[in-house]
Amino acid sequence: MRVALTGGLIVDGTGADLVPGTVLVEGERITAVLPPGEPVVEADVIDATGNIVAPGFVDLHSHADFSLGASPAAESQLAQGVTTLVAGNCGWSPFPITDLETLRAGTAFLGPKHDWTWNDLAGFAATLRPAVNLALQVGHCTLRIAAMGSARRAPSPTELRTMQDLLRAAADQGAVGFSTGLIYAPGAYAASEEVAALVATAAECGLLYSTHIRNEGAGLLTALDEAIAAARAGGARLEISHLKAVGKANYGLVDAALEHLDQVDDVDLGWDAYPYTATSTTLTTRLPTWALAGGELLDRLADPAERGRIADALRADVLLSPDSVVIASLPPGRYEDSRGLSVTEIAQRDGVDAAEIVLRILESHQAAVSVVNHAMSEDDVTTVLAHPRTAVASDGWIMDATGPGHPHPRNFGTFPRVLGHYARDRGILTLPEAIRRMTSLPATRLGLTDRGHIKPGAIADLVVLDPHTITDNSTYDDPWQLSTGVTHVLVAGQPTLANAAPTDARPGRMV
Repeated sequence: MRVALTGGLIVDGTGADLVPGTVLVEGERITAVLPPGEPVVEADVIDATGNIVAPGFVDLHSHADFSLGASPAAESQLAQGVTTLVAGNCGWSPFPITDLETLRAGTAFLGPKHDWTWNDLAGFAATLRPAVNLALQVGHCTLRIAAMGSARRAPSPTELRTMQDLLRAAADQGAVGFSTGLIYAPGAYAASEEVAALVATAAECGLLYSTHIRNEGAGLLTALDEAIAAARAGGARLEISHLKAVGKANYGLVDAALEHLDQVDDVDLGWDAYPYTATSTTLTTRLPTWALAGGELLDRLADPAERGRIADALRADVLLSPDSVVIASLPPGRYEDSRGLSVTEIAQRDGVDAAEIVLRILESHQAAVSVVNHAMSEDDVTTVLAHPRTAVASDGWIMDATGPGHPHPRNFGTFPRVLGHYARDRGILTLPEAIRRMTSLPATRLGLTDRGHIKPGAIADLVVLDPHTITDNSTYDDPWQLSTGVTHVLVAGQPTLANAAPTDARPGRMV
């Protein structure tokens, strides 16, 4: 198949200025970048007049491994121009599996629609036929569950070796990274020494180390140091996931964090961010981690004494912020009509305090509750996005155009929001620089040399977009709205979005 994208301005992904020209594709690769007016024969023409032709966007931080199997068309991603998703983040991956019941409970907040018929990366990958590419990381929480369940203790030498062996096996099957989520049980139970040992194993295998660090509030700098020390000791490449400062008392701390990171010159270090002032995670992150030990939260909530201890801990925790925590999704049950409401609003409706309503919601919905937490400063978001080493990433997992719940708008609008709101409207970034943060920068972090650029020989993952109209339409109040302004997407040379409509092509692959 021969395709010519003609008439547009080419943004090659390096940050260089826009240039007119034609991108010629044969099969799955770019074969030439031609000057304007040079004739092209025997090719299917995509008219990009008035538009930008750019490399397909690489999302360094997604949780698509829990959704892409059930939603292979990836409509929400194609509408944004995303062609490659990096999954297995925040310590969670759907493999390896030795204790399926515990893994399913731990990842229930992501709403996976899996049949769970595999036990390793290769088995999982064999089930996928997506419209976009997927790069897989191995999650520390998942490794811990496979080796020692949800135990709140250090691993034995044998258990640590089991985690390392499972990590090596996944690397042999094509994993690109190892991730931690050090606010999530059971990963939160790991001491720095355990993390460092696994990071060293990841480095031996040539994997990227991606981390949702242990503290994104007052302890931000200390948590960054823990990640840097582990990468330094093991010789690993390090990616700080969704860099931010959470909580009003910590607004402005990102300035010190960025200065701190810039001073590190002996670690291959990068970071990413999403362009929103709200996070999204599981409601169980509001609880003390001991309450989740052994996977026995629901049993503890059924015990009056233990329930009281958990409630007291919630009442003492300033990070609960009930006005700011909004229910996003939850399985059927008593509070399923509370999607889109804050913890405060639900508590007032039930006539109880915030701590009690959190426990009621969790016990009524098998603790599988995701939330949107309005906890960040717009000034901080802008500061992080403006830094030249920040890659754009979504931290999303919704692939469909419509569905239940009240998900975070980052699932639908991350990349158009940067291009439209932050680049075009506010001038925080130039258009070529914004596209660099979505293409060559994340591709480089992954070690990909044939994606993220428009150049002869590169894989033809391409996007055509209108820089004047590209818009993120999803909002916190009305999230199920696709972005607009992307008209064509090619994955390995095959159209997966044509005239803003998805095709039936499924050319995505593991990268």
